[in-house]
Amino acid sequence: QVDLVESGGGLVQAGGSLRLSCTASGLTLPIKIFGWYRQTPGKERELVASITTHAEATNYGNSVQGRFTISRDNAKNTVYLQMNSLKPEDTAVYYCAAGRDTNIYEYWGQGTQVTVSS
Repeated sequence: QVDLVESGGGLVQAGGSLRLSCTASGLTLPIKIFGWYRQTPGKERELVASITTHAEATNYGNSVQGRFTISRDNAKNTVYLQMNSLKPEDTAVYYCAAGRDTNIYEYWGQGTQVTVSS
């Protein structure tokens, strides 16, 4: 069992920045991938960014490419999402996820609210 705890969400003005953190605890050794997802009411949960734990390969959603950066610190079992140039449409609950397979997210955090005001 892996527990994921997010932090760093909050209220920010358009154009501002936030950094989200996610720390994994428990049986973290098998984790191969970390990801950030976001969800707004009435919409499907969408992948924001992902990063592998060994090769540091990253993927980004088209809407955040060039503005968000995902990184990780394997020694701390922590993944970060640096969000710059935030837009109101970035407002969502952001979820940290992890998986033992590179394309299956088995573990999920509770989510952290990010609100971007106009």
